Amino acid sequence: MNDETLDRLIDRLSLEQKVRLLTGATTWRTAGEPGIGLREMVTSDGPAGVRGETWDERRTSALLPSASALGAMWDEELVERLGGLLATEAVRKGVDVVLAPTLNLHRSPLGGRHFECFSEDPELTGRTGAALIRGIQALGVAATAKHYVGNDSETDRLTVDVRASDRALREVYLAPFEAAVEAGVWLVMAGYNAVDGTTMTASPLLAEPLKGEWGFDGVAVSDWAAVRSTEATGRAALDLAMPGPDSPWGASLVGAVKDGRVAEAAVDEKVRRLLRLAGRVGALEPRRSRRVPVTASRGTRALLRRAVGAGSVLLRNDAVLPLDPAELSTVAVVGGHAASPRVQGGGSAGVFCSDVVTPLAGVRARLRGRARVVHEPGPAPGAPPAPLGPDRCGDPRSGAPGVLLRVLDAAGRELRSEHRLSGRQLEPDLPPGAHTVEIAAVLRPQRAGEWTFGVGGFGRMTLTVDDQLLLDGEFPGDTDDPAVVHVNPPVHTARTVLTTKRPVLVVARRELVPGRGRATVVAAAPPEPDPATALEDAVRAARDADAAIVVVGTTEHGETEGYDRAGLSLGGRQDELVRAVAAANPRTVVVVNSGGPVELPWREEAGAVLLTWFPGQEAGAGLADVLFGLTEPGGRLPTTWAAALADAPVTRTQPVDGRLDYAEGLHIGHRAWLRAGREPAYWFGHGLGYTTWAYTGVEVPAQVAAGEPFTVRVTVHNTGARAGREVVQVYLARPGSAVERPVRWFAGYAAVRAAAGRTASAEVVVRPRALRHWSEADHGWSTEAGPYRLMVGRSAGDIRWEGTVTVSGS
Repeated sequence: MNDETLDRLIDRLSLEQKVRLLTGATTWRTAGEPGIGLREMVTSDGPAGVRGETWDERRTSALLPSASALGAMWDEELVERLGGLLATEAVRKGVDVVLAPTLNLHRSPLGGRHFECFSEDPELTGRTGAALIRGIQALGVAATAKHYVGNDSETDRLTVDVRASDRALREVYLAPFEAAVEAGVWLVMAGYNAVDGTTMTASPLLAEPLKGEWGFDGVAVSDWAAVRSTEATGRAALDLAMPGPDSPWGASLVGAVKDGRVAEAAVDEKVRRLLRLAGRVGALEPRRSRRVPVTASRGTRALLRRAVGAGSVLLRNDAVLPLDPAELSTVAVVGGHAASPRVQGGGSAGVFCSDVVTPLAGVRARLRGRARVVHEPGPAPGAPPAPLGPDRCGDPRSGAPGVLLRVLDAAGRELRSEHRLSGRQLEPDLPPGAHTVEIAAVLRPQRAGEWTFGVGGFGRMTLTVDDQLLLDGEFPGDTDDPAVVHVNPPVHTARTVLTTKRPVLVVARRELVPGRGRATVVAAAPPEPDPATALEDAVRAARDADAAIVVVGTTEHGETEGYDRAGLSLGGRQDELVRAVAAANPRTVVVVNSGGPVELPWREEAGAVLLTWFPGQEAGAGLADVLFGLTEPGGRLPTTWAAALADAPVTRTQPVDGRLDYAEGLHIGHRAWLRAGREPAYWFGHGLGYTTWAYTGVEVPAQVAAGEPFTVRVTVHNTGARAGREVVQVYLARPGSAVERPVRWFAGYAAVRAAAGRTASAEVVVRPRALRHWSEADHGWSTEAGPYRLMVGRSAGDIRWEGTVTVSGS
């Protein structure tokens, strides 16, 4: 749709109509305007799945592996296919705009939202994000690059003022967004944070480089509730304030335009971009016939299963993997995460999925009829009590699996009730007069002992078990973070002894408080087994088995939106569990179920260590494929992993006086490790397969022109007994540079496959951006002429070849 057509539509709108379009109509919808044929556009969170407009556990979504797992794939074709799956899910749910990908970086290993971001490196993040964008938008669904920019940690994220040099911004943090614009992304989301003293929704960075230098012609949308002023954001290059219908724009912006404090031309430009987006997603025409529900299929599950193996990183393998089912009569599967894995991260990106395949179920399915599988959970991992679900409780009225949700008025009279499947209700419908949300369930205890119960939310809350009052208090809360208020409210716990296995009635009530949301959670956890006994049982099972598979991981306390991490330990007694099992059985495989880096102090004691991230709904099926050799683990680390937090060179996420200084400049990730001269546990790019490779030849042009791409051709030979995939990586260095540089930096990669004993040729295209640097003196890009060291290898710390390429011109 050309600008002339858009301008004709704008001319038909009054100032009030134009401004009304610039704030959402609801939490997830933009405003429509029937007079010009514009319907509402529907947005949805989407990095790991498309939830749709409501938090309703009855409306399930396909759940992809976490973004960190996609970053570990180093496979743009597969990521693009997964983007296509997000788009088909969006079509099925009537969604026009998917709020993905997240292009912030793994700056510090303590970042609480690592699982939603691809990598530590701007080049890998940019390429992965561009692939996802292409996949989403190929079906006429809009992708959203977020959170622009410097939103790389969670502490004080609503107010933190990030201070970074222009060069660090340009070369590191803005680079993935530039790649997204080059890929044609239709929306860019401005974050909550400030950069250099200005909140991002009013930042000049929205104009330059985003809309000016880069030529972004789409919509700059705010993160939800990130617009906090009228004039500054109205004059800035922000186009859409979400959510609605209330925001600092509306009547205040109309008044600012009429008073001359904001130019009407600025409003027109915002509307023009919004209408351009509407044309792209079909919102200026009747619903297209192709926009029909797309049902889940075996093809979807097969793609998600393949994605698990493609993102899994084999960190260590002492000839243990793959396991041969013919050699196994008994397998011990150990750990609480084996039966209850984390398949996604916590926060606004969460979806409700169905039919999660657990690691335990995946192993049992693969070995059914071949070997006996014994499960021992070991000591409890220290997770919070889980929300009540249909597997262990029932509606006290109907008896159907699930809970009874009621909304009461101030006198305790019922205004609304319905049967639900989960004790976690984030958006209960509130009729007029709503005063209290109540969740009730008949719990069927699996065993007697001291149970932990919890209720989550804000305001006055009570919790009773069989009329015994366990909790009664005022919980006002101390945060305005929407991820905490509306998605992950704190759960307050109390304990009581259930003396028998007879059912008990659990009732949680939460009185509603203005501005504190309506999310209400009721949770319960059974008595924890004696840790020493649980450890002994796990060790005994491992000792008596032919192989042991230990699944360990993080909890929602440790990795979730809204909070940074306090440390990198797995927590609980998981390290002790791994060490004891590995000592009992040399054929021990440790499966790590985390979204970001964790400490693995036992890594040299285990027979194999396999990282699966948060692997999505096909977790166990994809894991079994890898463990038993049907699939090679295809992943490479997108982030350098420290042996211990104290070793990591960049860790600070806590602002000082409201400011967070990116004092490390260009040096994050592997660059920071190299600069510090430290050895991590595992380098960026590391990952083993089920075969071995020799690098037998490298062809590099002797001289290249500044501003032009060049190709590095690498011949690799599969020296193992199996077919495999190799990810060939190229790094650059500039000894004696006139400007500060990393010791070496990642410049590109290519993946190749070859049968056992065969060779393959990888062609790695090094783009001009890999050689350029941002000149703060000249306020522009520059490429230094002269020789550069070019390195080819398997990771940032495993270089197999070095040579020189000379750059001419500047």
